[in-house]
Amino acid sequence: MIKIINDNIRMALESIKTQKLRAAITLLIIAFGIMALVGTLTVVKGIDNNFSSSLASLGSNKFTFERFQNKLFQRRHGRRSKIKRNPPITFRQSLSFKKKFHEPGALVSLFFFASNNQSVKNADKKSDPKYNIWGVDENFITINNDKIIEGKSFSAKDIRNNKYYAIIGKDLKNELFNKISPIGKDIIINGNRFKVIGLLKPKGSTFSGSRNSDIYIPLNLARSIFSRPQINYEISVAVQDKNQYEATISKAIGLMRNIRKLRPEQINNFGISRSDELANELKNVSRYLTYFAFIVGLITILGSSIALMNIMLVSVTERTREIGIRKALGASSFLVLIQFFVETFVITFLGGFTGILMGLLMGFGISKLFKMPFSMPWNAIGISIFIIFVVAFISGLYPAYKAAKLDPIEALRYE
Repeated sequence: MIKIINDNIRMALESIKTQKLRAAITLLIIAFGIMALVGTLTVVKGIDNNFSSSLASLGSNKFTFERFQNKLFQRRHGRRSKIKRNPPITFRQSLSFKKKFHEPGALVSLFFFASNNQSVKNADKKSDPKYNIWGVDENFITINNDKIIEGKSFSAKDIRNNKYYAIIGKDLKNELFNKISPIGKDIIINGNRFKVIGLLKPKGSTFSGSRNSDIYIPLNLARSIFSRPQINYEISVAVQDKNQYEATISKAIGLMRNIRKLRPEQINNFGISRSDELANELKNVSRYLTYFAFIVGLITILGSSIALMNIMLVSVTERTREIGIRKALGASSFLVLIQFFVETFVITFLGGFTGILMGLLMGFGISKLFKMPFSMPWNAIGISIFIIFVVAFISGLYPAYKAAKLDPIEALRYE
């Protein structure tokens, strides 16, 4: 049996060599179908990893007061029309919250987004205008789950005394300092000189841009340098004990309503984002993307299977006389069936593994283009190999059966 299969593989390869154009077209049909599946699932896995990286940066058991409710939660709770006129969270309100909120195990941070597309200078160079400036307090880095890999973080004294200190990310370090340590060096932001005291651990990217282009400066300094009307401040709270998470949120909302002078019958005029709710929303998005990618891939492969079957049927018709000669020389119907079955499997597997390689390259290229993490999609590869078996079986069964059932006498008469 093994010898029969080996002989048929050899004959299948010889047949492929003699019909190179048809074999190439058939191989590419399968390759593109598998590429669509593997490539799409690879990209989805990259998006999922990017979501996971973004969630890690949120920190666990954290919630944030914002001016508006996150759009994901607006749709979920149907409150879009009720929050359009929310007044900004003022510095006085945010500071009052921080002073009054004293729950055990809870850490509070105030911050605001000061400016984007800022250019930064040092003694020798000027950067591209792409940096995001954040005004933060001494708790922000801890709550935001950032890591300092060189230097130190802000202290409460630094914030209180308006020290001209800055903590920078990987992008600015690479652009202005290259291989030199930035710690202790001066940078100029919006005409103000800051000393770099900390370097952040590199972080992932989002679709809105690189998170390594963030620069943190003390909150009060940011307020004076980037002063503008209607600045909106945000308040983040991290809860140490998971069991106290819901209770802490309830107390924080009560205090925030009191600070915003809301009556009991009035709805909240501020938004709140929770790390657990956002995690669930992003997981749902990732799951739907996976379903979509899988359906698109399967539709593509279904089309490939039909095309492969048609090509093999044409091949059987064109080789009717060859089949008749083989049967006249003593080949059984089973051997003819095996020959065409093996030929289909060889073409399918060559196309399938070519498609897997092309899909991985496509996924890798898209991941690099959008600066997303790339990881080997083993599940997609396993699914693709299984589908290759199914496609080969389905596409080869009927043509091989048709070839095996040909009458040798009629086949020899075929021109």
